[in-house]
Amino acid sequence: MGLDSGDDAGVYRLTGDLALVQTVDFFTPIVDDPYAFGQIAAANALSDIYAMGARPLTALNLVGYSVAKYGAETLAAILAGGADKVREAGAVIVGGHTIDDAEPKYGLAVTGVVEPDRIWTNAGARPGDVLVLTKPIGAGVLSTALKRGLLSDEQIRQLVTVLGTLNRAAAEAGREVDVHAATDVTGFGLLGHASHIARESGVAVAIEAAAVPVLDGAREFAARDIFPGGSRANRRHYEAFVTFRRDLPEHERMLLFDAMTSGGLLLVVPAAQGERLLAGLEARGVAGARIIGRVLDGPAGRVFVD
Repeated sequence: MGLDSGDDAGVYRLTGDLALVQTVDFFTPIVDDPYAFGQIAAANALSDIYAMGARPLTALNLVGYSVAKYGAETLAAILAGGADKVREAGAVIVGGHTIDDAEPKYGLAVTGVVEPDRIWTNAGARPGDVLVLTKPIGAGVLSTALKRGLLSDEQIRQLVTVLGTLNRAAAEAGREVDVHAATDVTGFGLLGHASHIARESGVAVAIEAAAVPVLDGAREFAARDIFPGGSRANRRHYEAFVTFRRDLPEHERMLLFDAMTSGGLLLVVPAAQGERLLAGLEARGVAGARIIGRVLDGPAGRVFVD
């Protein structure tokens, strides 16, 4: 798998029963605490490996940073956060590269492994399947509110906890059922990533707006039109593929386009296995997972919001 499928990572077959899965992701700080930033950036990069049904093995640090401007201690905290999260994933950091940059950036290039016949892609959804989302949306809204100094200490704690949570447990639960398609919900927002599955699978999907989990406080800030630029860009691009079949307030529509960082997995499974997947997720501590929609027989690439 390469660029053509629009999947979360590239896959290179080594042998009949082993394939490499490779991805890279990095970004500027979205929280003030450097250690938490390192954790979130690492969890976000590792997520693409989990979204392919793979297991991460190694990671390389990618750093843009000015020691003269911000000090070595802050950089050490960022790297420590990333290293701890990679260790939690059962992988190891084997090196990396740093450049002098006035605007801090951090992330990882990650390599994982998977059996070729157990790869999850975004192209296997079938009519009648259900969609399961493993983390709440609204992180883009809350991150923007944080930058404006509007979040309480408890809201900041919640945001850091959710964004720093690995999708490892969600992927492990997914491997106990028949996952027909998968992706993670990140920069293109829930509706953007759902439309990718619909397009690549040649199906349509219907999202039940009321079933989508949302981070505490995100609706209130959304109602005040506090969205990142990425969410607005998502709305402009993906709205052409989305049909709202119920009357939702404008801010509720925008939330479904919200650009996420380190979001949850969006797993497509047979309807008969939906509750089993939820039980497996809950047993592993993934308490916020929900069935949020279903797969329809065309028109291909369309997303309907009910």
